[in-house]
Amino acid sequence: MMLFTQTRNLPVISADEAATLGTVESLTIDARTRSIACLRLAKAPKDRAVIGWDAVEAVGRDAVIVRSRGAAEPGPKDLPEHLEAVGSRVLTEHGVEHGTVKDVAFDPATGKVLNLYTALGDIEGDRLIGLGSHAVVVHAERG
Repeated sequence: MMLFTQTRNLPVISADEAATLGTVESLTIDARTRSIACLRLAKAPKDRAVIGWDAVEAVGRDAVIVRSRGAAEPGPKDLPEHLEAVGSRVLTEHGVEHGTVKDVAFDPATGKVLNLYTALGDIEGDRLIGLGSHAVVVHAERG
């Protein structure tokens, strides 16, 4: 397990050339798949500032490794809009407030969202419904 906040500013390295491609600025969640869709890079050329999750080989405590420099070619066009999950308000599908996202835990091998951490408690990743400019929407806690 890894946290979004642990990935910020990690160098992104190509496995084939051991070249630094940039640093992780943020991670974009695809709410439909409840997983990370792509990395958004800082300190990278604008046309190479997005890398699809499918190009990621490994995420470690010291760096993110992508298959090749070519993996940093302009990202897929069907990526979801980037919206910050950390710091977003959380609402259930019934409109009940559940605090603010403090961090997001994910599986570094698959990119699957495992938990949303809020001041009002943890929310399992499989409860995620949507992510928008106003809030993260989750299923209400079951029974």
